[in-house]
Amino acid sequence: MRLLVQLFGLALMLLGIYFLGKNIFFTTNVSPYWWRGIAADASIFLLCAGICLLVFMPLGFMKQLGWVFVAGGIVCIFISSRAILNPTSLWQFFVSMFAMTFGYRLLSTGRLQI
Repeated sequence: MRLLVQLFGLALMLLGIYFLGKNIFFTTNVSPYWWRGIAADASIFLLCAGICLLVFMPLGFMKQLGWVFVAGGIVCIFISSRAILNPTSLWQFFVSMFAMTFGYRLLSTGRLQI
């Protein structure tokens, strides 16, 4: 029963992220400059290398290097793209915060204390 409650909490969290994030669009900038393509390629390589280091290497310096690669990949994503934020209604914001809050509570504790 606890597993079912935690799965329901995870579903609520994902629903909240969906409601909040459905009005955010990421696009790539088409630019005649040569570094835009390099930033997009570097983000893929850095994220893959960082995740591989985090998953397969033992604790220590290589794990820290993995986090540095992941952070560099995220920075390259923001360099090579642009975010378009569409307006979100107050109702969508309320529903998403409600779903994420109660979903996290169900996922972490398995019960709601109201």
